[in-house]
Amino acid sequence: MIGFIKKDVAMIKSNFKLLGILIVVYTIMGLYGKMDISFILPFMSVVIMISTFSYDNFNKWEEYASTLPDGRRCCVKSKYITTLLMILITSIIVIILSFIISYINTKTINYEQTFVSMLGTVFGTLLVLSFMYPVIYKFGVEKARIGIFITVFGIVIIGDLLVKYINFTNIMKILNNMNEYILILLLILSCIIFIYVSYRISLKIHLHKEL
Repeated sequence: MIGFIKKDVAMIKSNFKLLGILIVVYTIMGLYGKMDISFILPFMSVVIMISTFSYDNFNKWEEYASTLPDGRRCCVKSKYITTLLMILITSIIVIILSFIISYINTKTINYEQTFVSMLGTVFGTLLVLSFMYPVIYKFGVEKARIGIFITVFGIVIIGDLLVKYINFTNIMKILNNMNEYILILLLILSCIIFIYVSYRISLKIHLHKEL
């Protein structure tokens, strides 16, 4: 398993320089109040990890890994573990940078707001990850990009229709009356469930896939 994770890390090393440049650029923009860096970097880590699927396909990695003991299972598991580590690392970087930007701009640090904002960002990023990986394992990364675009576009349209025609007042009242720690726990629990279900679906698809 460690070897599979090292392989993924080795493949994305060339993107670390790009990620470093983005961190500098978005930090500067954040200092001038022109960019919220909280969402960009964690999401970019997922985008970078998706590129490893193309490298695997080009180098026939999955065909080789399938000959190893429990190779297919390790392939899927390492993708999820490496991606989660990338999200964790970029999230920590964003929290630190947010503290610095907040202190430089306002001479104060709003810890609660930063952590709540990052929790929402991680939740959204993991939600995207949970959907994208099974689709990639099912259709391949090239076809998946088209499917993901169409699905995301459809979700936006459906969301817009729901907002227009459904009264969310009662739902918002319930959420406002709930303790913030319960909401945080619900978000964390939801993230764990999403990732686990996504992993199980991806694993099932990959185990039965013809290579």
